[in-house]
Amino acid sequence: MIEQWLEEVKKNTDPEALGMILVHNGIVRGTSKDGKPVGGMNLSYDKLKLETAIMEHKKREGIADIRVWIGSGALHVGDDIMAVLVAGRFRTDVLPVFESLLSLIKNNIVTEQELA
Repeated sequence: MIEQWLEEVKKNTDPEALGMILVHNGIVRGTSKDGKPVGGMNLSYDKLKLETAIMEHKKREGIADIRVWIGSGALHVGDDIMAVLVAGRFRTDVLPVFESLLSLIKNNIVTEQELA
């Protein structure tokens, strides 16, 4: 999926508007933040909030494209949780949008419950 996104963005974006692509691929870790073993997670997300967040972040100066995929349901250790791609003109355009969108997804859009 990520490789396909990269190809599509490079092919379909004006080269003058594309100087950086950042990608995040979150996966289920084998331990929680406090170091305890995890068997996986149950994940859900608010699709409307996600669509709204993507649209709002795409409007920012210097952003050429944004792609997001989020898994849902029971996920096991090693499974992909999400993939986020932000493409744009300059590092100073892309980095803040990437950070903002990723934080918003993790804190306000995704709901996760650890599985033992």
